[in-house]
Amino acid sequence: MSSKIVKVLWAGRLSYNAGLRLQKILSDRHHQKGQNDICNTLILLEHNPVYTVGIRDKTYTVQDEEKLKNLGAEFYRTNRGGLITFHGPGQLVAYPILNLREFNQGIKWYVCQIEKMIIRLCANYGIHACTSSDTGVWVEDRKICAIGIHGSRYITTHGLALNCNTNLDWFDHIVPCGIEGKGVTSISKELNAVITTQDVLPLLKNAFQDQFQCLLIECSPRESLELIENVTKCKVYS
Repeated sequence: MSSKIVKVLWAGRLSYNAGLRLQKILSDRHHQKGQNDICNTLILLEHNPVYTVGIRDKTYTVQDEEKLKNLGAEFYRTNRGGLITFHGPGQLVAYPILNLREFNQGIKWYVCQIEKMIIRLCANYGIHACTSSDTGVWVEDRKICAIGIHGSRYITTHGLALNCNTNLDWFDHIVPCGIEGKGVTSISKELNAVITTQDVLPLLKNAFQDQFQCLLIECSPRESLELIENVTKCKVYS
């Protein structure tokens, strides 16, 4: 087994802003780490309904933002790559906070590993997923997983969003990832069955561990609680 260790944190249901704060806390640890600290962390969660746009996306005006908010979702402009997308219940979001120097690799390799990991996961369900010239992972011309990452001094933030049993109607109000003429899908839609994030969770952990050749260890309940309470400052969602 690889000597690379990655902690895995199930954060439950969080607002997008709380998710950003959690990423910052864990990414900051990389710059403050001691010799024996384990700082690589895989955050797994679901978000409350939210539309997010990437660093290059200047097309959404204040009026567009208000229309989307009126649907009952939040709206954030972020520093990740990619264009607009939706996050919400029924979507398994993964934020790997990794130091790529420990993997002796760079951003291009990292994105490729994420794509291969999701293709491997989908294959477990008998779903033939693939990459295309457009970002993300696809089932024919339907996006099943969005990818948008950020790297700073080899430390990764943001990540991927895999549609499990997401309400896909939320995507009807945007052009997902700015790609015209293509649609979105979910594991549940492809299988015509209800597949929840909890169903997919162990498969994603296994795929991540295999693809990144690392050992996943669960964050302790105490550490998990302290982190989540720190970013929510109120009720902790399970």
